[in-house]
Formats: sequence, structure tokens, C-alpha cells
Amino acid sequence: MAKLVLLGDAFAGRTYELNVEKTTVGRVEDNAFQIAEPSVSSHHAEIILRGNDVVIKDLNSTNGTFINGEKVTEATLKPGQTLKFGSVELKLDGPGAASSAAKTPATQAAGEKKIQASGQTSKIQRGGVKLNEFQEAKEAPKFQTNAFAKKSNKVTIIFISIAVVLVLAIIVFVVMALKGVGTPGQ
Repeated sequence: MAKLVLLGDAFAGRTYELNVEKTTVGRVEDNAFQIAEPSVSSHHAEIILRGNDVVIKDLNSTNGTFINGEKVTEATLKPGQTLKFGSVELKLDGPGAASSAAKTPATQAAGEKKIQASGQTSKIQRGGVKLNEFQEAKEAPKFQTNAFAKKSNKVTIIFISIAVVLVLAIIVFVVMALKGVGTPGQ
């Protein structure tokens, strides 16, 4: 069965089996495959099984979707190739691409997703798989709730203050020059 293996320190060794026709990938909980990492868009991409092909479709993500370093909007992912959502890297592993289990009505009706973690397979009976449900010793990095907070820009405030002072000085200079021109005998 084809599966995605997460790479890198934070997610190393975690896998997601591709056993349904369409899987949504993103940062928020309503995705079938949630990757709680700030560089992953809330609804980043779709993984579509078409026959024996695994098709990756970017959903206009902020940081892009890449296959072997090449940015894609829609492309077929082959076994052994590296897939990247934002800064999270994955590898397609498995003998062929899509499994015949992906098309069985029982699997689709139950909405089951299988997760491989530390050699164990567990079934989850709901709409999504979250990284914290992997039974790994490593804890997934926490999503920073203030990562998208508006930052204060002191340089802009200083620049505007200096510009206002200069404009006022020019106005005072012009007014004084006009007064000096308008009075005779000086």
C-alpha cells in the first residue's frame, strides 16, 4: 500500500497510508491529514488517487507544494519522490502508487484511515488524522498562536515622525520668507 513518510527532525518516521480517493492536507483540524506546522496553509493541498497514480493538487497555498524541489500546481507523485508542503517534507513509499483498498466500498463507507507509527497500525473512525494521534515518543511542535500577530513597525513610526517635523519646518520657513518679502524697507 502506498503511504507518505514524513521526513525531518520534528516529524521523522511518521506515516500516512493513502487508502481513500481524496485526502485533504493542511494545518487546520478539518483536513483529513492535518500537519500542524505554520508553513503549511490551512487548506494546503489535495492528494487524489487516480487508478495507480497519486496526484498532488496544490490549493493555492501560501508557501507552495513541491515535488523533488519543483513547484507544482497539479502533478503525479511517484514512489521515492520527495513531496514538500511549506517546509514539511514527505516521501511517497510503497510498491505502487494507489492501493486497491482505496476503492473498496467498505473502506470508503467506514471512513477509516490507517496510521503507521512505530510499527503499529491503528484505525481512526473520524474525518481526519492529526499528527498528535501518532503514537510516537517525539511530540509534534506546538503551533504558535501568535505566529501571525501583527508586528509593530518602529522604523515606519520614526520615518513618519521625521517627515512631519520636516514638513512643519518647511512651512515655517516659507511663511517667514513670505513675511520678509512682503514688508518694505527691510
